[in-house]
Amino acid sequence: MASVSVDEAMRRAVALATRGLGATSPNPIVGCVLLDADGEVVGEGFHAYAGGPHAEIVALAQAGRRARGGTAVVTLEPCDHTGRTGPCSHALIAAGVAHVVIAVPDPNPVASGGAATLRAAGIQVTLGVRAAEAGAGNVAWLTSMRRGWPYVIWKYAATLDGRSAAADGTSMWITSEAARTDVHALRGTVDAVLAGVGTVLADDPRLTARNLRDGTLAIRQPLRVVVDSSGRTPADARVRDGAARTWVATAAEVGAGPDGRVDLAALLAELHHRGVRAALLEGGPTLAGAFLAAGLVDRIVGYVAPKLLGAGPTALADAGVPTIADAIDLEITDVTPVGPDLRITALPRKREA
Repeated sequence: MASVSVDEAMRRAVALATRGLGATSPNPIVGCVLLDADGEVVGEGFHAYAGGPHAEIVALAQAGRRARGGTAVVTLEPCDHTGRTGPCSHALIAAGVAHVVIAVPDPNPVASGGAATLRAAGIQVTLGVRAAEAGAGNVAWLTSMRRGWPYVIWKYAATLDGRSAAADGTSMWITSEAARTDVHALRGTVDAVLAGVGTVLADDPRLTARNLRDGTLAIRQPLRVVVDSSGRTPADARVRDGAARTWVATAAEVGAGPDGRVDLAALLAELHHRGVRAALLEGGPTLAGAFLAAGLVDRIVGYVAPKLLGAGPTALADAGVPTIADAIDLEITDVTPVGPDLRITALPRKREA
């Protein structure tokens, strides 16, 4: 096999890391490619699930003795602590690796320090190769670890004129089966799905990740969270069906804001404490408006159907925008056709203080 450059190896490591998306939390996704002393790929791996072997360990096992004198190319700084698995920094040292190339340093104070340990052992360490790509793939975990609450994605479905339902309240189905399948795939990448109690009362959703072709549940289910200030979720609601874990978050348990409703910042802090690193905000224009008004949404994914209703509920309620000058500006990062619909991905721009 021909030798490859460190840059090419990192590109491969970034791609490998994405295979663990949705399965590793509360740990990050990580990819690793191991090159021997001649630059030939002799091992590769990714972190597949929480508690399982880390990417570096998988790659080292494949490489065996050929790791000695070689280069480990990894998307995140190797961990330097013992948790459910041992420190990857020590494993790389024991294998005789001569050079470790890291895309992104680890912001977790519990696990960081791998680069320093490697250097102290006489191993060359290079930081920052394809850092933007690796960081983008791991954005939810990195963001969550840096600030102490989950990365929040607001997902909505609407007609071209912004309606989430018709005037009579009917909303099945605004978007196509292709779009709904895409949403279930999105649910499979997060740790929690959030909905307001109003949506639960009106639509009785399951909030599970399913394969729409045969209706089967995905192997890993996100935590279902009902934001229910006064505890109105019925005992027979489908979110309580046992298909996935469910938390009905009340103001009495989480704490109330000035409006008497669930304190959203406290809710996110508790979710982070429970291991949630990425959360999908799905149900309810009122809840979505409250999250946006508080500046707690990191990404927006909108599924827009080529339909017009002209009346009916809108996808978004009051988001704290009294005048056009206060509009929440967005940076559109992707527009992709999904069946007959469009999936629009956007990032809220930071407002000036």
